[in-house]
Amino acid sequence: MTAVRDAAEEPEDPSSADPLAVRPGIARFAVMLAVFLCAACGMVYELALVALGSYLLGNTIVQASIVLSVMVFAMGVGSFAAKGLVRWPAVSFALVEAALGLVGGLSVLSLYLAFAFLDAYTVAMVVAAFVIGALIGAEIPLLMEILQRIRAQRASSAVADLFSFDYVGGLVGGLAFPFLLLPLLGLPHGALAVGAVNAITGVGVVLWVYRGTLTRRLKVWLSVLLVAVLAVLGVAWAATDTIEITGQQSIYRDTVTHSERSDYQQIVLTRDHRTDDLRMFLNGDLQFSSTDEHRYHESLVHPAMNGPREDVLILGGGDGMAAREVLEYDDVDAVTLVDLDPAVVELAQSDERISALNEGSLSDPRVTTIAADAFAWLRGEAAADAYDTIIIDLPDPDDAATAKLYTVEFYGLVARALAPEGRTVIQAGSPYFAPEAYWGVAESVRRAGLAVTPYHVDVPSFGDWGFLLAGASGEGAPAEGESAEGESGESSPADRASGTEADPGGPPLGLPEDAPDDLTYATEPVIDAAAVFPPDRARASVGEPQASTLLHPYVIDQHRRAWVAY
Repeated sequence: MTAVRDAAEEPEDPSSADPLAVRPGIARFAVMLAVFLCAACGMVYELALVALGSYLLGNTIVQASIVLSVMVFAMGVGSFAAKGLVRWPAVSFALVEAALGLVGGLSVLSLYLAFAFLDAYTVAMVVAAFVIGALIGAEIPLLMEILQRIRAQRASSAVADLFSFDYVGGLVGGLAFPFLLLPLLGLPHGALAVGAVNAITGVGVVLWVYRGTLTRRLKVWLSVLLVAVLAVLGVAWAATDTIEITGQQSIYRDTVTHSERSDYQQIVLTRDHRTDDLRMFLNGDLQFSSTDEHRYHESLVHPAMNGPREDVLILGGGDGMAAREVLEYDDVDAVTLVDLDPAVVELAQSDERISALNEGSLSDPRVTTIAADAFAWLRGEAAADAYDTIIIDLPDPDDAATAKLYTVEFYGLVARALAPEGRTVIQAGSPYFAPEAYWGVAESVRRAGLAVTPYHVDVPSFGDWGFLLAGASGEGAPAEGESAEGESGESSPADRASGTEADPGGPPLGLPEDAPDDLTYATEPVIDAAAVFPPDRARASVGEPQASTLLHPYVIDQHRRAWVAY
């Protein structure tokens, strides 16, 4: 404690050379309030970096691991470096918070520009995480010194008081980010607003608590610094939409005609003015191209409709294209479409170009749309044996959120909701570009007790694309833990000769007798040929496929490894 008193007597810091402008109790409360607010801001910066990385690159687990580990390390570095600033704790704290507000506030836009124009997102993210972490780490030593100079107390009591406000602030920031900032302001504006709060808090508290002791020159400089930081953040706020549109246009080949950030993802529409090709992207991933989406959706839907089909469930497919194909059959009584993001469904109904493509399917009285997570909905809302046909048109499993939709547990829920003689069809990725992931998904379906008939077609905008037709009606469906080809794991000589990979008892692949006459791709010969896989992309080419579960989502790494070379 003697060292603290000696430090308080040093004349270098104007904030400690003279008595406070307010009573110590009020000064202490103001500083603790600053601790609370700055901790909340720091937590928002961390979450913003994680969220941006997951939006742009997917793989939330990797993004969170890199950001949090780098920031924690940097906090230690910043805390150590702040030892040289404790002689001037109040002024140093104001400068640190001004810098943190500026860097943290601009972090989202800066990283987006690095992603769009420099292709250097990961390096920029590590640098941003380190700088922000170092500045956050510098706060604690400076705040501890300020509090001790206001009113000296035992170190244990000072640490307890400081960290209690710090942790509560972190809690508030962590909760405010998804439930307040993102819905109301969005990611870029939310980060800028928090940066402004951070700078105002840090500089404002010092100017108010020490207004009677700071020299006039210092007060002017700190005030000018605060105004400059707020001005930069304000300019960035005004330019956010322009920056985003410019960045998007550099990412996408065609003209961006629509862009919005929903509660779940970035939704972008582009149009090629030469060919009038309309494309939808979700978080940068292509969902459809109007030039060849008919190939995908005809191949996905019509083989599954070759059986009972009065009650149809579509999981995903918020663009309405799969529903369009389903409604080609007059004996379909009801279609239930479950999609996570209501913004996609709303856009598919309100945008004239998309509604023309889906032929107004989502407005058909037979269609009921539900905004819900497919896994949670199947688990809590779907009745057993309720659906004759289940069409699963979900995003690729490139992160933890979507990987659960490709697990044994998920397909077990699908099997429970499927009528005894029903069929389900699953978009399962590319057997050419990602054979390990494709056959791994097939193995997950098998482990859920369904017999599988794999097939694949050519969709130019996607490449060679694969589906899985499955049902529980076949007597040859393998038991859990048994491979589809039997105990030996070998396919039959007939299967090897034909190139097909269907399970014994799997649903026969074909079109309904009353399939629409106007199909422009999925004709009977095309679908028959779709069951044939060349040896270098057959199931045997990947060895023993790994089924994914909730605790072991192998499909994430299978999918990630597959696309590295492309």
